Amino acid sequence: MPSVFVQGRPAAACPPLAPEALRGSVRRITEFGEEVLHKPCRDVTEFGPDLAALIDDMFRTMYVAEGAGLAANQVGLLDEGEGCLSVPGATMTVPRPDRAVVRGLDRHGAPLVVEGTGYFARCLAHETDHVNGHVYLDRLSARDRKTALRRSADRREEVLARRAANARALDEASGDLTRPRPSRG
Repeated sequence: MPSVFVQGRPAAACPPLAPEALRGSVRRITEFGEEVLHKPCRDVTEFGPDLAALIDDMFRTMYVAEGAGLAANQVGLLDEGEGCLSVPGATMTVPRPDRAVVRGLDRHGAPLVVEGTGYFARCLAHETDHVNGHVYLDRLSARDRKTALRRSADRREEVLARRAANARALDEASGDLTRPRPSRG
């Protein structure tokens, strides 16, 4: 049985590289400890070129950071545990539901329902937490949270170097090396 549904219909597999990632620019990822991660995101009320550009930027940033999702106040998850692009290099076991349904609006303001099971449900729940001002560390015991932060500190430079290499490779793949990228946020 399919594990991803959009508007109640089974969704085909995602492309290895979404076209949005080829148009966007890499943004800085907010890291744990920054207040914005604990604030709910504002509702989107304007749908137009600025939102489209933000979506493109978020896709590119997610691919460069090897993430499975990205929320507006972050701009990852791994198979065995759960990680977060805002806590680079640390994964921990986090209890999540096996099924999740998310309702929202697409880039044009049309209602959208996305449903997933298994790994995709974990991604949906994780990103919904971000939108509501929570990070996965909030769901851990004090001991596990301390372990995750220590792992992140130990691996941060390695992860950031890998992200920089991924950004260069994506630039080369999209043929954008001749166009300077604007710095956004």
